[in-house]
Amino acid sequence: MKSTPIFESAGHRWHIVHDQDESRVIDANVYALQYGDSAMLMDPGGFEVFPSVLSALIDVMPMASIKTALVSHQDPDIASSLPLWNSCVPDMTWYVPSLWVGFIRHFGALEAHIEGIPEEGMRLSLDGLPLEIIPAHFLHASANVHLYDPTAKIYFSGDVGAALLEPGHSPLVGDDADGGRAFDLHIKHAEYFHRRWMPSMHAKQEWCERVSKLAIDFLCPQHGAIYSGQNVSRFINWFSELPVGDWRVKPET
Repeated sequence: MKSTPIFESAGHRWHIVHDQDESRVIDANVYALQYGDSAMLMDPGGFEVFPSVLSALIDVMPMASIKTALVSHQDPDIASSLPLWNSCVPDMTWYVPSLWVGFIRHFGALEAHIEGIPEEGMRLSLDGLPLEIIPAHFLHASANVHLYDPTAKIYFSGDVGAALLEPGHSPLVGDDADGGRAFDLHIKHAEYFHRRWMPSMHAKQEWCERVSKLAIDFLCPQHGAIYSGQNVSRFINWFSELPVGDWRVKPET
């Protein structure tokens, strides 16, 4: 896997770790936020890809700077690496939706410092940088959270926005000034995932209404590519109109 910078300004950085080389498990992104002397991971990945993620991250940040991690929900592709991270950085704080804390403990590392996130979300600070943990219930997990960095205008969206892409894809959806052609090509790879994995029309609409009011330059999903510029609003509008929660839907062949 490789690390690609998304944003950088005066010691404030975001990286995406992407393009994993393990084909036996679903491809997933890991995001790292650096500010001052501290770093925070978003959905730090599964047990299987931990060595690749670690190798990519230590090229861009000191291990000792990693202070916290956000786990958006309980799936193994985002959190089963917890005991490995805990063995490397035992003083990390893990922010996990309260509903899932007991389930996350099944991955191991019972001694890890896990903070439950209230159902309504919360605010926190990374070395003085204000951040917002935003609830995204039922998208797709019963208790699910996202993270918003209002300074960088970056929104980590977990499984919302996810697309199932071929290896070697770009970290960004494409040029947002091409009239939406790159977006139209990309979103075909996101439709099945959203229709099958998002169970609630009500939750989806509530999220779209809330997020559309935020200033977002980069919407960063856990699978696939990042939406930037006009592609952010294109995605929110597309998702708002998409019927979801139908198990009968079939992937394109």
